[in-house]
Amino acid sequence: MSGDKNRTVYSTESDIPRKDPLHGASDRKILQPSVAAMQQRVCVSLDKKGRAGKSVTLIAGSQMTPKERETLLKQLKTRFGAGGAVKDAVIEVQGDHRDEVISVLEGLGYQPKRKGG
Repeated sequence: MSGDKNRTVYSTESDIPRKDPLHGASDRKILQPSVAAMQQRVCVSLDKKGRAGKSVTLIAGSQMTPKERETLLKQLKTRFGAGGAVKDAVIEVQGDHRDEVISVLEGLGYQPKRKGG
């Protein structure tokens, strides 16, 4: 064991910036849409059907890659402290977060449209 003095056992240092555009300044852009965001019509709606009365915010109509959807979902879940999933190219976030989701999408350059009431 005497020859292992320079060996790193545990390190908290990382080359990856921890801040994201949803929470403040960032060193790099985390989400970069494959299709120009301004060209995409994204619909944000609320759904309660088949969910035992619980509400879910749906984000549909985006032309993102599956990886981009997962990245956006992770950012939204972290920001709202909620669960969520991606099902059939539709991002689902638990709870009624329509207004907040619209403002986040606008900040990323999308043109979200509120669908429903």
